[in-house]
Amino acid sequence: MKEKIVLLADDDELLASLLNFRLKKAGYKVDHVIDGKEVKEYLSHSIPDIIVSDIMMPYFSGIELINHVRKELKSNTPIIIISSAGNEENVLSAFELGANDFISKPVSPSELLVRIAREVNKTNI
Repeated sequence: MKEKIVLLADDDELLASLLNFRLKKAGYKVDHVIDGKEVKEYLSHSIPDIIVSDIMMPYFSGIELINHVRKELKSNTPIIIISSAGNEENVLSAFELGANDFISKPVSPSELLVRIAREVNKTNI
């Protein structure tokens, strides 16, 4: 089976390091970017199997990322938003624009792995 690629977009280096470790241990290939500029650059030449993104990033927010992926790239790549700003407005905006899931920080790596597996496996059905 082909190794699944997770694009992890988060400027929190500690959290990204932890998630990167857990995702790689679970068999995923992880491409980590730290801000919106890097997200756009990455997506201009690669489409991952799933995107996990913080909602608050420099240059390009998670909300803008969803809009970019769904409307400009016209991609159905699953998107999971993680955020400490889990207020109702952010959650609703994320889902209205096409996010597949939303997790409030602090993120449980085990819960994230289950949610990623669920989304990645949906696309293979």
